[in-house]
Amino acid sequence: MLEDRYGLAVSTVSTAARDAYVQGCDLYLSMYPGALAAFDSAIAADPHFALAFAAKGRVQQLRGDIAAAKASMAAANALASGLPPREASHLAFFDDLIAGDAASALAALQTHLDIWPRDAMVLSTSASANGLIGSSGRVEQKRDLLALMDGLAPSYGDDWWFTGHHAFALAENGQHHAAGMKIDRSLARNSANAYAAHTRAHLCYEAGDLALGQDFLRSWLPTYPSDGGFYGHLNWHLALFDLQAGDAASAFRLYTGAVAPEINRDPALSVLANAASFLWRWELAGQPHDPARWRAMLAFAHRVAPRAGNAYADWHTALVEAAAGDADALERRVQQMEDLVRNGRYPSGSVVPALARAFAAFQRQDFSAAIEAIELVWEQRDRLVGSLAQTDLIEATLLRAYVEAGRLDEVRRLLSQRRDGAVGIPVAGVAAVH
Repeated sequence: MLEDRYGLAVSTVSTAARDAYVQGCDLYLSMYPGALAAFDSAIAADPHFALAFAAKGRVQQLRGDIAAAKASMAAANALASGLPPREASHLAFFDDLIAGDAASALAALQTHLDIWPRDAMVLSTSASANGLIGSSGRVEQKRDLLALMDGLAPSYGDDWWFTGHHAFALAENGQHHAAGMKIDRSLARNSANAYAAHTRAHLCYEAGDLALGQDFLRSWLPTYPSDGGFYGHLNWHLALFDLQAGDAASAFRLYTGAVAPEINRDPALSVLANAASFLWRWELAGQPHDPARWRAMLAFAHRVAPRAGNAYADWHTALVEAAAGDADALERRVQQMEDLVRNGRYPSGSVVPALARAFAAFQRQDFSAAIEAIELVWEQRDRLVGSLAQTDLIEATLLRAYVEAGRLDEVRRLLSQRRDGAVGIPVAGVAAVH
């Protein structure tokens, strides 16, 4: 029987179908364009290749085309009869994931990987900050992710995809030297690997290597296609580096040229998060508020996340609703989130609703109320979906609220407690206090 790149048997007798499937998996895993076309080629070569339909569905899901993703998964399930146990389990896992049953998918994840640890397509759904573990709402989610990757490391050796993701988990847990070694190995084995480049940006952020992060991204990004799934996000990282370095003009050029919704070709949820968080940070750093830009962001956010339910979308949409001055929309979203919390259907609990109220209070310059709302959930902020670099926005907002409220001792206290190594946060008024 034919095998994939990880030595796992795949139920197709067509070498062309297998080769196209492997190519699609590598493009998907490296965040390069072309995965969907490759999976279509695999299906054209073997219309009975169930794994190719499931992989196609996963790509469609990430692109926000849920109806198409479910149709692809239905096609995969129609071909499931008689599949070997690994492939049947693989399909069952993606069936739960694409149906939106993240809890069932997360429960099945470890069971599947205990038996087939080298099923990289299954692992890929949980190996990043915004994956199944990162969306679980657990306070210990970053440590849980590292424990998973540490446990699987012997099964992958120096595989370029795995080492790039393992490095990310190490960097998020403060193990900077070990992370750097793995990123070097990942990029050496496959330089056309956007996730490893992404991890390098995160490590530079966490280790305080501001200039290195700028230099690396400026040299690597020209090699990456502008329709790659991380193009906008990597430019977001570079924009944050430039903002911290004091080059606000360069940061905003990156925003308008690659991050803003009207130009960004990343998955829609990523576009929302990156654009909203950049504009919020831009203003925290002392730059002017642009009502027209926020109104455009509001229309985009409501297309991506019309109702509450996805915590990552919700906390970024709440930023937009607050900044755009749509108090009614924000209050509706808060009430929807609180209903989900009461029904046990919102993994991060009360954290996001509290932060949404904090964002609204901050925008109406009720800084005491903003501080109170953030402090209420401060010790639970690790339950947010997103990397440390992304969730640092909460710390930046609290710092600016302390400055505006004249609580300068609290500014000093919060800065003294910041995790070791991480780059500073560009917040107007903080430098004079610190």
